[in-house]
Amino acid sequence: MSHFLSPLFAQGFFTSSTVHTGLIVGAIVAVVAGPVGVFAVIRGQSFATEALSDVGATGASAAFLISIGPLWGFLGAGVAAAAAMELIGIQRPRGRDLATGIVLGAALGLAALFLYLDTTQTSSTGTAVSVLFGELFAVASSTVPVIVALAVVSLVLLLLIGRPLLLSSVNPDLAAARGVPVRLVGAAYLLALSLAVSLTALTIGAILGTALMIGPAATALRLVKRPAVAMAVAAGLGVLATWLAIVLAYDSYYWPPHGHGWPVSFFLVAVALAMYVLSGVPAWWRARRTAAVPVPA
Repeated sequence: MSHFLSPLFAQGFFTSSTVHTGLIVGAIVAVVAGPVGVFAVIRGQSFATEALSDVGATGASAAFLISIGPLWGFLGAGVAAAAAMELIGIQRPRGRDLATGIVLGAALGLAALFLYLDTTQTSSTGTAVSVLFGELFAVASSTVPVIVALAVVSLVLLLLIGRPLLLSSVNPDLAAARGVPVRLVGAAYLLALSLAVSLTALTIGAILGTALMIGPAATALRLVKRPAVAMAVAAGLGVLATWLAIVLAYDSYYWPPHGHGWPVSFFLVAVALAMYVLSGVPAWWRARRTAAVPVPA
C-alpha cells in the first residue's frame, strides 16, 4: 500500500503533526464555507464576501502589530465590517455594493498602514505573506478548539435563519409581505458570513479566501438545484479541494528546486477553478447534442 501511495504522498506526509492539523482545520473551514458560500452566490454577495476577506487583512495586520493571534484580528475586523455594512444599508443590491465599497476602501488603507508598521517596527518576518496568502501549515493545534467553536456558531446561525434567508434572497418583497424581518435576517447572515470568512482568511489568506467560499458553492449550484443539497455538495467539494491542495503543497517541497514548496492557497485556487470549469461540461455537452439534433420539417 505504501508503495502504491508513494507517487502521490511524499515521505512523512502521514506522520507529520503539522499536516494532521492542517487537514483537520482545512476540513472544518471547508464544511463551514460551503453552505455559507451557497447563500452568498444566491444573494449575489460574492463582492461582499471578497470585501470581508480583504477587510480581515486590516485586523490581522493589526493583531500582528500588538502581538496577538491573527484569528482574532480577522474575526474582529470581519464582524466590525459586517456591522458597518448593515448600518450603511444592505436592503437592496445597489445599497449593498455601495456599503461594501465604502467599508472596503477605508479598511484597505488601514491594512496598508498596519502592514508597513509590522515591517518597520516589529521583528516579525513574513507578516504580509501570512496575512494575504495564509499559512495553513502554521496553524497551531491549540487554535483548533476556537476554530471549531466559531464554525459551529456560523453553521447554527445559518440553520436558524435558513428558510427565511432563502425566501428573502430569492424575493425580498415577497418575504417582507409574509412578515419576514428581511433586514434582521440579512444582518444575521452577514454575521455568519463574517465568521466563515475569518476562518478562510486564516487558512488560505485574506486575498484568496474567497476561492474557498465561492468556488465550491458556485460549482455545487451548477450541479444541483436544491439549495439544501447544494450546501452539502459545496461542503464536500470544499473538503476535497482543500485536502488535495494540502497534498500538492506538501509534495511541492520536493519538486525541483528542492526545499521551495508552493503555498496551499495557490493549489486550492487552482483546484477550485478546475472544479468549476469541469462542472460546466455536462451542460455544454447537452447543449451541443441538442443543437446537433435535426429539426423535422
